[in-house]
Amino acid sequence: MAFKREIQGVVVKIAGEKTVSILVERKVVHPRYRKIVKRFKKYLIHDERNEVKVGDTIIAVECRPLSKRKSFRLKSILATGVE
Repeated sequence: MAFKREIQGVVVKIAGEKTVSILVERKVVHPRYRKIVKRFKKYLIHDERNEVKVGDTIIAVECRPLSKRKSFRLKSILATGVE
């Protein structure tokens, strides 16, 4: 079986029925200044049961493309946030 990517991020928006948008932060070393900088990217996550709220920290796992921009599915909720 192929390796499935897992991403962890914070829910920033309920983006329609069964879809949430999460913000994933990663830290990289700047090529010239050798300083650690933050890089951000948003992903659309499929939430079958509409169980996550804005502010929750979740883990999503890669799956087949469910729409044009949605190819991750909710795996688990790590922490619930305050809305």
